[in-house]
Amino acid sequence: MSTPYSPSAAFEDLDGPRGPVLVEPETKRLDGAVREASVPPLARPVRHGSLADLPFDNADAAPASVVLSRRQPDGRWTDVTAERFAAEVQAVAKGLIAEGLVPGDRIAVMARTTYEWTLLDFAAWAAGLVTVPVYPTSSVYQTRWILQDSGAVAVVTETVAQAAALGPERPHLPDLRHVWVIEKGHVERLGELGAATVPDQEVAVRRGMLGPDTLATLIYTSGTTGRPKGCVLSHGNFFAEVDNAVELLYPVFRAETGEEPSVLLFLPMSHVFGRMVAVACVRARVRLGHAPSLKAEDLLPDLAAFRPTCLLTIPYMLEKVYNSARAKAEAGGRVAAFDRAAAVARRYGAALEARQAGTGSGPTRSLKTARTFYDPLVYRKIRAAMGGRVKYAICGGSPLGRRLAAFYAGAGIQVFEGYGLTETTGATTVTPPLKPRLGTVGWPLPGTRVRIAADGEILVSGDHVLRGYWDPQAGGVVPATRDGWLPTGDLGELDDEGYLTITGRKKEIMITAGGKSIAPAPLENWLRQHPLISQVMLVGDGRPYVSALITLDMDGVSHWRRMNGKHPVPAELLVDDPELRAVLQRALDEANKLVSRPESIRRFTVLPTDFTEMAGHLTPSMKLRREAVLRDFAAEVEGLYAQ
Repeated sequence: MSTPYSPSAAFEDLDGPRGPVLVEPETKRLDGAVREASVPPLARPVRHGSLADLPFDNADAAPASVVLSRRQPDGRWTDVTAERFAAEVQAVAKGLIAEGLVPGDRIAVMARTTYEWTLLDFAAWAAGLVTVPVYPTSSVYQTRWILQDSGAVAVVTETVAQAAALGPERPHLPDLRHVWVIEKGHVERLGELGAATVPDQEVAVRRGMLGPDTLATLIYTSGTTGRPKGCVLSHGNFFAEVDNAVELLYPVFRAETGEEPSVLLFLPMSHVFGRMVAVACVRARVRLGHAPSLKAEDLLPDLAAFRPTCLLTIPYMLEKVYNSARAKAEAGGRVAAFDRAAAVARRYGAALEARQAGTGSGPTRSLKTARTFYDPLVYRKIRAAMGGRVKYAICGGSPLGRRLAAFYAGAGIQVFEGYGLTETTGATTVTPPLKPRLGTVGWPLPGTRVRIAADGEILVSGDHVLRGYWDPQAGGVVPATRDGWLPTGDLGELDDEGYLTITGRKKEIMITAGGKSIAPAPLENWLRQHPLISQVMLVGDGRPYVSALITLDMDGVSHWRRMNGKHPVPAELLVDDPELRAVLQRALDEANKLVSRPESIRRFTVLPTDFTEMAGHLTPSMKLRREAVLRDFAAEVEGLYAQ
C-alpha cells in the first residue's frame, strides 16, 4: 500500500470541512527584480509504496466508487468501479508476469487516448515494469529509436497496421520479444492468461518491491531541437506532482454542490500532461474518461455523452472553439451580438480577477445584467458544445493569452493555465484558484521553487523534477540538474507576487543584423488567435528585420470567403490574394503595437500548405520544429529579404 493521500499540516488547524488553503509564494529579489519564487508543499511526501498501489487502495477504501468510464464502440459509456478496475489491473499484471516479463523490464505502449492505455499503465506498474509511451503518429524510424534506446522487451500497439510496420524493424530490435495489439483483443487475453496461471500473491510481491524512488516511466521528449531524450520519472516524481496538484486545484478534483467531478481526456496519453492528469484522477477517485479522436465529428458526441466537469486542453483548441462559435454566429447574421457578448465576457472575467486580487470590487450590477442577458444566447451554447457541465479547463503547452482567458472566465469556464515540461512530470506552475492573474502561467506548484537566471532562463527545483535522462551507453541514468536546479531552456519573468510569464524559448532567440535580440513566441502566439491563421513562424536571425511565415486556417478562410460572396478555394490559390493579405496585414499591424519598432514584423508571406506533424513541421504536442520549417521553406524566406 502506498502512503495514503493526505494534505499537509496546513489543513489540520481548520475547523469543520476542509477548505482551500492558498499559500502565497515566498519571493527573493536581486537588483530590485524578483528572481526566485517558492511555495511549500500542500501534500505530505510519500515515503513508501508506488503508483501500482492506487487501484488496490481505491478498491479497499471505496469499492463501489466509479473511478473510470469506458467508451464502447457504439459511443455509450460504461462505468467502471474501483473494485472492477483493480481486478482488471491485477489480471493484466499477472498476464504480463506469465509472459516472462521481470521487474524493471520496459514495455512500450503505442496507442491513442484509450481506456486500455490507463489499464496497461497501472498493470505494468503492478508487475514491476516501466512503461514507455510512443506517439501513435510516430514514424517507423522514431518508433524504432525509442524501442532501441529504452531496451523495450514488449510493445503494445493499438492497431494491426502499427504492429505490421514494426515487422521489418524486428532484426534491429534484439530486446523486443513481444508485440501485442489492442484491437485484436490481446490485452483481454493477457488478463485471461494471468488469471489461469499466476497467483495473486506474485503481484503483491512485485508491488512490495517498489518504492517512491523506483523508475515508473521513460517519456521521450518531442525533440524540437534534436533527437528525443528519455526522461526518467519515478513513482515519487508522480506523487509529488499529482498530490500537490489535487490539493491546489480542489475545484477540479473535489465534489462541489453535490455534482461529482469528472474529466474527459482527449489529449495524447503519450504526453506527460495527459498521463499526469490520468494518475491524478485515479489518485483522487475522480471519474476519468478517454476520447481517442480529436476530430470534431468524433469528439463532440463524446463530450455530449460523457458530460465532463473539467477538460484537459491546449490553447489551440480553445482558440478553435472561440473562432468556430464566432464563425457560426456570423453565418447566422448574429456576429455583432456575438462580439458584444465576447466583450462583456472579457470585462466580466477581468472584473472577477480584480476582485480576487483585491484590486477591484468585482463585476458591476450592469455588467452582471449584461452577462445574464448573453448567457443563453452565447455562453451557454459554448458550454453545451463541451458537454454542458464544464466548469474548468486545465490548459498547457503554450501561453493562452489574457484575452481568451478573460473570455472563458466570463463565459463560466475557469481556465487553470499551467507551465511545465516532461522533465517536471507535468506542471511546475499553475493558476491558483481564487487568485488568478490572466495572461500568466500562475504560481509555482506547491513544493516547487522557480528561479530566473541572469540570462532570463527559467530554472526549476522540486521533488517532481526528473531523476535524469536515460542513457544506456552510460549505464542507465545521467543526472539532469545542476545543484538541484533544472535548466528548462525557456525564458520568463516573475512579477512582484511570484506569477510567472513565459517570454520565449532560449534556443529560439533571434538576433537581427542590427543586434536586437527577439523572442518570437509572444507575437506568434498572439497572431495564432486570428480566425484566418493556423500557424505563424517568425524569421529574422541575422537579417535586417523580422518577417513572418503564415499558414492559413482553411475552415476560417472558407467561412470568410463565403461571408464575402466568394466560393472556397485551395490555399495555394490564396497566397497572393490582395483582400486576404490586407486582412492579414491589419492583424500584423495590431500585433506590432505590442512591441518596439526593431521587434515588429515588416514583411510576411502566405504559405500554400499548413505546418503539420506528418510533414515534420510540428511535434505531436503542436510545437514548431523551426529547423525543419526553415529547411523546407528556404526559398520563401529568401524571398522576404530579396528586395
